[in-house]
Amino acid sequence: MEKGVLFIALLISAFYSSSEAADSQTSFEDNFSIMWSEDHFKTSEDGQTWYLSLDKETGCGFQTKQRYRFGWFSMKLKLVGGDSAGVVTAYYMCSENGAGPERDELDFEFLGNRTGQPYLIQTNVYKNGVGGREMRHMLWFDPTEEFHSYSILWPPNCVSLVLYLILISEYMPTELLQNRFFVDEVPIRVFKNNGDEKNDFFPNEKPMYLFSSIWNADEWATRGGLEKTDWKRAPFVSSYKDFSVEGCQWEDPYPACVSTTTKNWWDQYKAWHLSDSQKMDYAWVQRNLVIYDYCKDNERYPKLPGECSLSPWE
Repeated sequence: MEKGVLFIALLISAFYSSSEAADSQTSFEDNFSIMWSEDHFKTSEDGQTWYLSLDKETGCGFQTKQRYRFGWFSMKLKLVGGDSAGVVTAYYMCSENGAGPERDELDFEFLGNRTGQPYLIQTNVYKNGVGGREMRHMLWFDPTEEFHSYSILWPPNCVSLVLYLILISEYMPTELLQNRFFVDEVPIRVFKNNGDEKNDFFPNEKPMYLFSSIWNADEWATRGGLEKTDWKRAPFVSSYKDFSVEGCQWEDPYPACVSTTTKNWWDQYKAWHLSDSQKMDYAWVQRNLVIYDYCKDNERYPKLPGECSLSPWE
């Protein structure tokens, strides 16, 4: 099994550029197609800001027209404000248009809450249609007040999956500032792959589309389904702008750029490994932000999945 890495990143400032990789910051129609409920999709007058809405009848979603295998993908989002209990905004990569039985997926979902309560972010990984790798984290900023850049970093040849919160210093928690941990990159999840046949739960073989959607999940999303969606507050609206991609666009049967070349920044050593400072930040996250970790759920998994035994520090 080929070693691989998939990084999901939430960024609050653009941070990479590459003359070798394709970059796209064009209109919605150039990059995306509406998946369902086109009447729940709107754009600003200049066409540069896009809105998905959810009401009691339906939500809405979109996907990229192209598939990719490896690279960096970024978009700015502003989440539903106010009382958003039961509402989920999903942002993810998936190898299929629907929730197919053999899909690979790297998934994170923003879980709405009652007014004044923080959003939670849930991440999950699917390999050949099997998931069950959930983690939940708190956020230490309000994702409804302004746009923030959420990015997926998926290099081809490495050993971990990392969910980054990339922050400029004024957004950092006090503890991080006091301890000088404001090194822009704050990893909050590490999903290891060591290439061992016994640890084969890693999505690195199938090209993926990028998706986003808004939908009702009040049967589970907020306090395990205890808090229901307040439809008197509908429509619930999530906002998007500034999509960009630097990656390997898929072409059948097999594009040359999918091979490891180290020509692009996302195919180099620094994109594959955590620095010493990032390891310190990761430790802070584990102490302060983790709500749920499947690797610590012995009731659910009497025998933990193989990747849980791999050290996140190496």
